Amino acid sequence: MFSSIKAYTPYILVILLAIIVEWAFGWARLLAPWAAISLGGLALAIALMLASYMLRAWRVADHFAIRRSFGAVLSLNLQHNLWNNLLPMRAGELSFPLLMRQKFGVDPAYALAGLFWIRLVDAQVLAALALASLLWLTRIEALALGLVSLALLAPFVFWALRGWLAARVANLREGALRKLLDKALSGLPRDSAHFAKGVLLTWANWLVKLAALAWVLRQFVPITWSGAGLGVLGGEVTSVLPIHAPGGFGTYEAGMLAALLPQGLELATATTAAINTHLFLLGSSLAFGLVAMLFPGKSATMRR
Repeated sequence: MFSSIKAYTPYILVILLAIIVEWAFGWARLLAPWAAISLGGLALAIALMLASYMLRAWRVADHFAIRRSFGAVLSLNLQHNLWNNLLPMRAGELSFPLLMRQKFGVDPAYALAGLFWIRLVDAQVLAALALASLLWLTRIEALALGLVSLALLAPFVFWALRGWLAARVANLREGALRKLLDKALSGLPRDSAHFAKGVLLTWANWLVKLAALAWVLRQFVPITWSGAGLGVLGGEVTSVLPIHAPGGFGTYEAGMLAALLPQGLELATATTAAINTHLFLLGSSLAFGLVAMLFPGKSATMRR
Protein backbone atom coordinates (compact mmCIF):
# COMPACT_ATOMS: atom_id res chain seq x y z
CA MET A 1 0.00 0.00 0.00
CA PHE A 2 2.71 2.45 1.01
CA SER A 3 4.74 1.66 -2.13
CA SER A 4 1.75 2.45 -4.36
CA ILE A 5 1.17 5.74 -2.52
CA LYS A 6 4.85 6.59 -2.94
CA ALA A 7 4.63 5.95 -6.69
CA TYR A 8 1.79 8.45 -7.06
CA THR A 9 3.30 11.09 -4.75
CA PRO A 10 5.03 13.11 -7.53
CA TYR A 11 1.77 13.35 -9.49
CA ILE A 12 -0.13 14.41 -6.36
CA LEU A 13 2.45 17.15 -5.79
CA VAL A 14 1.97 18.40 -9.36
CA ILE A 15 -1.81 18.59 -8.82
CA LEU A 16 -1.27 20.48 -5.56
CA LEU A 17 1.09 22.86 -7.35
CA ALA A 18 -1.56 23.51 -10.02
CA ILE A 19 -4.08 24.30 -7.26
CA ILE A 20 -1.63 26.68 -5.58
CA VAL A 21 -1.02 28.47 -8.90
CA GLU A 22 -4.78 28.88 -9.38
CA TRP A 23 -5.11 30.28 -5.86
CA ALA A 24 -2.12 32.63 -6.12
CA PHE A 25 -2.42 33.84 -9.72
CA GLY A 26 -5.40 32.26 -11.46
CA TRP A 27 -4.72 30.16 -14.56
CA ALA A 28 -6.88 32.39 -16.79
CA ARG A 29 -4.90 35.50 -15.88
CA LEU A 30 -1.63 33.56 -16.06
CA LEU A 31 -2.28 32.37 -19.63
CA ALA A 32 -3.78 35.66 -20.88
CA PRO A 33 -0.45 37.05 -22.26
CA TRP A 34 -0.43 34.30 -24.92
CA ALA A 35 -3.17 36.20 -26.77
CA ALA A 36 -0.71 39.02 -27.55
CA ILE A 37 2.00 36.79 -29.07
CA SER A 38 2.24 36.84 -32.86
CA LEU A 39 1.57 33.56 -34.64
CA GLY A 40 4.62 34.07 -36.82
CA GLY A 41 6.92 34.45 -33.84
CA LEU A 42 5.39 31.46 -32.10
CA ALA A 43 5.78 29.36 -35.25
CA LEU A 44 9.46 30.36 -35.41
CA ALA A 45 9.99 29.33 -31.77
CA ILE A 46 8.32 25.96 -32.43
CA ALA A 47 10.48 25.50 -35.55
CA LEU A 48 13.61 26.21 -33.50
CA MET A 49 12.52 23.63 -30.92
CA LEU A 50 12.07 21.07 -33.69
CA ALA A 51 15.50 21.99 -35.07
CA SER A 52 17.03 21.36 -31.63
CA TYR A 53 15.36 17.93 -31.48
CA MET A 54 16.70 17.14 -34.96
CA LEU A 55 20.22 18.11 -33.90
CA ARG A 56 19.92 15.81 -30.88
CA ALA A 57 18.69 12.98 -33.10
CA TRP A 58 21.64 13.55 -35.46
CA ARG A 59 23.94 13.32 -32.46
CA VAL A 60 22.41 10.00 -31.33
CA ALA A 61 22.49 8.54 -34.85
CA ASP A 62 26.14 9.49 -35.21
CA HIS A 63 27.15 8.27 -31.75
CA PHE A 64 25.61 4.82 -32.24
CA ALA A 65 26.45 4.64 -35.97
CA ILE A 66 22.85 4.05 -37.04
CA ARG A 67 22.37 3.72 -40.78
CA ARG A 68 19.89 5.45 -43.03
CA SER A 69 16.64 5.94 -41.10
CA PHE A 70 16.98 9.39 -39.55
CA GLY A 71 13.21 9.54 -39.14
CA ALA A 72 13.27 6.56 -36.77
CA VAL A 73 16.06 8.14 -34.69
CA LEU A 74 14.16 11.42 -34.52
CA SER A 75 11.01 9.56 -33.47
CA LEU A 76 12.97 7.72 -30.77
CA ASN A 77 14.38 10.97 -29.38
CA LEU A 78 11.01 12.68 -29.34
CA GLN A 79 9.45 9.74 -27.49
CA HIS A 80 12.36 9.59 -25.06
CA ASN A 81 11.95 13.31 -24.38
CA LEU A 82 8.21 12.84 -23.84
CA TRP A 83 8.70 10.02 -21.31
CA ASN A 84 11.34 12.07 -19.53
CA ASN A 85 8.75 14.80 -19.03
CA LEU A 86 5.88 12.53 -18.03
CA LEU A 87 7.69 10.25 -15.57
CA PRO A 88 9.18 11.39 -12.24
CA MET A 89 12.63 10.84 -10.74
CA ARG A 90 14.31 10.54 -14.18
CA ALA A 91 12.51 7.22 -14.76
CA GLY A 92 11.91 8.34 -18.35
CA GLU A 93 15.61 7.81 -19.11
CA LEU A 94 14.93 4.06 -19.07
CA SER A 95 12.83 4.46 -22.22
CA PHE A 96 16.02 5.21 -24.19
CA PRO A 97 17.71 1.77 -23.93
CA LEU A 98 14.33 0.05 -24.40
CA LEU A 99 13.56 2.02 -27.56
CA MET A 100 17.12 1.55 -28.85
CA ARG A 101 16.80 -2.22 -28.49
CA GLN A 102 13.32 -2.26 -30.02
CA LYS A 103 14.16 -0.09 -33.03
CA PHE A 104 17.82 -0.80 -33.72
CA GLY A 105 18.76 -3.93 -31.78
CA VAL A 106 21.24 -2.03 -29.59
CA ASP A 107 22.30 -3.76 -26.38
CA PRO A 108 20.61 -1.87 -23.49
CA ALA A 109 23.83 -1.71 -21.46
CA TYR A 110 25.68 -0.10 -24.39
CA ALA A 111 22.75 2.27 -24.99
CA LEU A 112 22.79 3.35 -21.34
CA ALA A 113 26.55 3.91 -21.41
CA GLY A 114 26.19 6.07 -24.52
CA LEU A 115 23.31 8.00 -22.97
CA PHE A 116 25.37 8.54 -19.82
CA TRP A 117 28.16 10.13 -21.86
CA ILE A 118 25.67 12.27 -23.80
CA ARG A 119 24.19 13.51 -20.52
CA LEU A 120 27.64 14.31 -19.15
CA VAL A 121 28.38 16.55 -22.12
CA ASP A 122 24.90 18.10 -21.80
CA ALA A 123 25.57 18.95 -18.15
CA GLN A 124 28.99 20.37 -18.97
CA VAL A 125 27.58 22.64 -21.70
CA LEU A 126 24.74 23.86 -19.48
CA ALA A 127 27.06 24.59 -16.55
CA ALA A 128 29.49 26.49 -18.77
CA LEU A 129 26.75 28.56 -20.41
CA ALA A 130 25.09 29.35 -17.07
CA LEU A 131 28.33 30.55 -15.48
CA ALA A 132 29.31 32.48 -18.61
CA SER A 133 25.91 34.22 -18.74
CA LEU A 134 26.19 35.15 -15.07
CA LEU A 135 29.66 36.60 -15.57
CA TRP A 136 28.49 38.46 -18.68
CA LEU A 137 25.64 40.08 -16.75
CA THR A 138 28.11 41.19 -14.07
CA ARG A 139 30.25 42.86 -16.78
CA ILE A 140 33.10 40.35 -16.60
CA GLU A 141 32.99 39.64 -20.33
CA ALA A 142 36.60 38.51 -20.74
CA LEU A 143 36.26 35.88 -18.02
CA ALA A 144 32.94 34.73 -19.52
CA LEU A 145 34.52 34.23 -22.94
CA GLY A 146 37.48 32.46 -21.36
CA LEU A 147 35.17 30.11 -19.48
CA VAL A 148 33.28 29.15 -22.63
CA SER A 149 36.59 28.55 -24.42
CA LEU A 150 37.76 26.26 -21.61
CA ALA A 151 34.42 24.45 -21.67
CA LEU A 152 34.81 23.83 -25.39
CA LEU A 153 38.28 22.37 -24.83
CA ALA A 154 37.49 20.29 -21.72
CA PRO A 155 35.86 17.30 -23.51
CA PHE A 156 38.78 17.12 -25.95
CA VAL A 157 41.25 17.03 -23.06
CA PHE A 158 39.20 14.19 -21.56
CA TRP A 159 39.32 12.37 -24.92
CA ALA A 160 43.09 12.81 -25.23
CA LEU A 161 43.60 11.42 -21.71
CA ARG A 162 41.11 8.55 -22.02
CA GLY A 163 43.80 5.84 -22.12
CA TRP A 164 45.56 7.23 -19.08
CA LEU A 165 42.21 7.63 -17.28
CA ALA A 166 41.17 4.05 -18.12
CA ALA A 167 44.40 2.73 -16.59
CA ARG A 168 43.88 4.77 -13.43
CA VAL A 169 40.23 3.73 -13.14
CA ALA A 170 41.23 0.07 -13.42
CA ASN A 171 43.40 0.51 -10.32
CA LEU A 172 40.59 1.99 -8.24
CA ARG A 173 38.80 -0.09 -5.65
CA GLU A 174 35.31 -1.33 -6.46
CA GLY A 175 32.76 1.30 -5.57
CA ALA A 176 30.40 3.99 -6.82
CA LEU A 177 33.19 6.20 -8.20
CA ARG A 178 34.73 3.39 -10.23
CA LYS A 179 31.33 2.37 -11.64
CA LEU A 180 30.64 5.99 -12.60
CA LEU A 181 33.99 6.40 -14.39
CA ASP A 182 33.71 2.99 -16.07
CA LYS A 183 30.30 3.95 -17.43
CA ALA A 184 31.60 7.27 -18.75
CA LEU A 185 34.57 5.62 -20.49
CA SER A 186 32.51 2.78 -21.99
CA GLY A 187 30.07 5.28 -23.48
CA LEU A 188 32.70 7.26 -25.40
CA PRO A 189 32.33 7.57 -29.19
CA ARG A 190 34.30 5.13 -31.33
CA ASP A 191 36.86 7.60 -32.78
CA SER A 192 38.05 11.20 -32.53
CA ALA A 193 36.04 12.44 -35.52
CA HIS A 194 32.74 11.23 -34.09
CA PHE A 195 33.76 12.51 -30.66
CA ALA A 196 34.36 16.04 -31.97
CA LYS A 197 31.17 15.93 -34.02
CA GLY A 198 29.17 14.88 -30.96
CA VAL A 199 30.51 17.74 -28.84
CA LEU A 200 29.81 20.33 -31.54
CA LEU A 201 26.30 18.97 -32.11
CA THR A 202 25.68 19.22 -28.36
CA TRP A 203 26.59 22.90 -28.36
CA ALA A 204 24.51 23.55 -31.48
CA ASN A 205 21.52 21.71 -30.02
CA TRP A 206 21.57 23.67 -26.78
CA LEU A 207 22.15 27.07 -28.38
CA VAL A 208 19.18 26.59 -30.72
CA LYS A 209 16.91 25.36 -27.93
CA LEU A 210 17.91 28.15 -25.55
CA ALA A 211 17.38 30.76 -28.27
CA ALA A 212 13.82 29.51 -28.77
CA LEU A 213 13.05 29.51 -25.05
CA ALA A 214 14.69 32.91 -24.51
CA TRP A 215 12.47 34.39 -27.24
CA VAL A 216 9.38 32.92 -25.56
CA LEU A 217 10.46 34.25 -22.14
CA ARG A 218 10.93 37.76 -23.57
CA GLN A 219 7.29 37.76 -24.69
CA PHE A 220 6.22 37.72 -21.04
CA VAL A 221 8.77 39.94 -19.33
CA PRO A 222 10.88 42.98 -20.34
CA ILE A 223 14.38 41.56 -20.24
CA THR A 224 17.55 41.55 -22.32
CA TRP A 225 18.57 38.57 -24.45
CA SER A 226 21.43 37.76 -22.08
CA GLY A 227 19.09 37.99 -19.09
CA ALA A 228 16.53 35.78 -20.82
CA GLY A 229 19.25 33.29 -21.70
CA LEU A 230 20.32 33.10 -18.07
CA GLY A 231 16.68 32.70 -17.02
CA VAL A 232 15.99 29.70 -19.24
CA LEU A 233 19.39 28.24 -18.35
CA GLY A 234 18.30 28.31 -14.72
CA GLY A 235 15.33 26.15 -15.63
CA GLU A 236 17.26 23.83 -17.93
CA VAL A 237 19.96 23.17 -15.34
CA THR A 238 17.28 21.66 -13.08
CA SER A 239 16.34 19.25 -15.88
CA VAL A 240 19.61 17.36 -15.46
CA LEU A 241 19.16 16.93 -11.70
CA PRO A 242 18.68 13.32 -10.53
CA ILE A 243 15.33 14.15 -8.88
CA HIS A 244 12.40 16.10 -10.29
CA ALA A 245 8.61 15.94 -10.47
CA PRO A 246 6.72 14.85 -13.62
CA GLY A 247 7.29 17.49 -16.27
CA GLY A 248 9.74 19.25 -13.97
CA PHE A 249 6.81 21.20 -12.48
CA GLY A 250 8.04 23.32 -9.62
CA THR A 251 11.76 22.60 -9.99
CA TYR A 252 11.98 24.13 -13.48
CA GLU A 253 10.19 27.30 -12.38
CA ALA A 254 12.33 27.48 -9.23
CA GLY A 255 15.48 27.34 -11.35
CA MET A 256 14.21 30.12 -13.60
CA LEU A 257 13.21 32.28 -10.64
CA ALA A 258 16.65 31.83 -9.10
CA ALA A 259 18.10 33.35 -12.27
CA LEU A 260 15.40 35.99 -12.91
CA LEU A 261 14.79 37.54 -9.48
CA PRO A 262 18.40 38.82 -9.01
CA GLN A 263 17.87 40.76 -12.25
CA GLY A 264 15.36 43.01 -10.49
CA LEU A 265 12.10 41.45 -11.67
CA GLU A 266 9.07 41.32 -9.40
CA LEU A 267 8.16 37.88 -8.06
CA ALA A 268 4.70 37.80 -9.66
CA THR A 269 6.01 38.91 -13.07
CA ALA A 270 8.92 36.48 -13.00
CA THR A 271 6.70 33.60 -11.87
CA THR A 272 4.17 34.22 -14.65
CA ALA A 273 6.97 34.33 -17.22
CA ALA A 274 8.62 31.17 -15.85
CA ILE A 275 5.40 29.15 -15.81
CA ASN A 276 4.41 30.19 -19.34
CA THR A 277 7.87 29.48 -20.74
CA HIS A 278 7.80 26.04 -19.12
CA LEU A 279 4.31 25.40 -20.51
CA PHE A 280 5.60 26.18 -24.01
CA LEU A 281 8.45 23.70 -23.51
CA LEU A 282 6.12 20.99 -22.20
CA GLY A 283 3.51 21.67 -24.87
CA SER A 284 6.00 21.32 -27.71
CA SER A 285 7.46 18.19 -26.10
CA LEU A 286 4.02 16.63 -25.74
CA ALA A 287 2.93 17.52 -29.28
CA PHE A 288 6.13 16.28 -30.95
CA GLY A 289 6.21 13.16 -28.76
CA LEU A 290 2.64 12.17 -29.67
CA VAL A 291 3.34 12.73 -33.37
CA ALA A 292 6.45 10.54 -33.01
CA MET A 293 4.34 7.74 -31.55
CA LEU A 294 1.94 7.96 -34.49
CA PHE A 295 4.79 8.03 -37.03
CA PRO A 296 7.63 5.94 -35.54
CA GLY A 297 9.66 5.74 -38.76
CA LYS A 298 11.37 2.70 -40.22
CA SER A 299 13.78 0.79 -38.04
CA ALA A 300 17.38 0.61 -39.16
CA THR A 301 20.59 -1.18 -38.29
CA MET A 302 23.81 -0.19 -36.58
CA ARG A 303 27.17 -0.29 -38.28
CA ARG A 304 29.30 -2.97 -36.75
